[in-house]
Amino acid sequence: MRWGTYFAVTSAVIIVGLALGVTLPLVSLRLESWGYGPFAIGVMAGMPAIGVLLGARLTGRLAGWLGTPRTLRLCLLASAVSVGMLALLPSYPLWLVLRLLIGISLTVVFVLGESWINQLVEERLRGRLVALYGTGFALSQLSGPLLLTLIGSEGDLGFWLSAGLLVAGCSVLFGHSGAPRVDAHSAAGRGLLVFCRKLPAIAWAVVLFAAFEAMVLTLLPVYLLREGFDQKTALLMASVVVVGDALLQLPIGLLADRVPRELLFRICGVVLLLSSLAIPPLLHTPLIWPLLVLFGASAGGLYTLSLILVGQFYRDDALVRANAHIALLWGVGCLLGPLSTGAASQWLSGHALPLLMAAGAALFVYLAWQRGAFRAPQTLTGD
Repeated sequence: MRWGTYFAVTSAVIIVGLALGVTLPLVSLRLESWGYGPFAIGVMAGMPAIGVLLGARLTGRLAGWLGTPRTLRLCLLASAVSVGMLALLPSYPLWLVLRLLIGISLTVVFVLGESWINQLVEERLRGRLVALYGTGFALSQLSGPLLLTLIGSEGDLGFWLSAGLLVAGCSVLFGHSGAPRVDAHSAAGRGLLVFCRKLPAIAWAVVLFAAFEAMVLTLLPVYLLREGFDQKTALLMASVVVVGDALLQLPIGLLADRVPRELLFRICGVVLLLSSLAIPPLLHTPLIWPLLVLFGASAGGLYTLSLILVGQFYRDDALVRANAHIALLWGVGCLLGPLSTGAASQWLSGHALPLLMAAGAALFVYLAWQRGAFRAPQTLTGD
């Protein structure tokens, strides 16, 4: 167990979470101030998802050519440049392109970073150490909206701060080794359909959490503004959701090393379903605050347990390939979540966000209770 490398790679990915926690709501609030509606904001929020789909197919080739550490550093620098350009080019069409580039580069960071972390940890510590990474990442995203409330969304300081954080994330990776062995075809996307067929509950959990995360950081503040909350309260409520995600991931990881991981997975799905359904009737009551904590914790638990199970099933090249599939599924969720919620919010129901999350959670609960839902596949190729 290389503890120094574990904390360095974890820190680099956590720094990305802080940068995203600042820029995602900042972009949405800026577009809202420019007069754009929920659908246009949803389109902007969905652009990084297209980048995810492209980035997941490039990851293996880039890591095969350049090596994992160098690829991570270059993609962090590319993300920093793209975020800085958001401040320099305040134009909706140009922002679409920049958000696409950010999605591509950060996808490479997540695929290789999470593979590296899962490769390093020992099986007996897998639950708690993967959850520790998840907790740190959630806390970094929580700090993003809180930091934005301090510096304000009117100027461009948030963009420049995020760019500086990404450069810092690049610097902490120097001098570390022990990454998974990767060839040029490891993360090219082949085998995605096999992965979805053999591990459907895990596949849908990733899609669902990606949709959740994209909507919490982009559309949840807008949803709350339209329900009568002021901007500061809306950002605080979005942060409370991430608090729930952060605070309970480590307990979930500790339990995952002691009780059946499949049972925890199912419980998280049920809690997400119930908490999503309860948001509209409890939105303007004091109960909304603990409810938002449960909402965030249950959604975050789905992703943490997905990573734990994938790390349990695979090693080395197969682990990178599985994480590339997760990235592709993440892109699908990031794309479908904001687009469908933005459209439904504008043309169907103002409460589309929690109701669509409830529908997704219901599908996960169904998949998780099927026979063989968590049987480890022998291969990820051949779709």
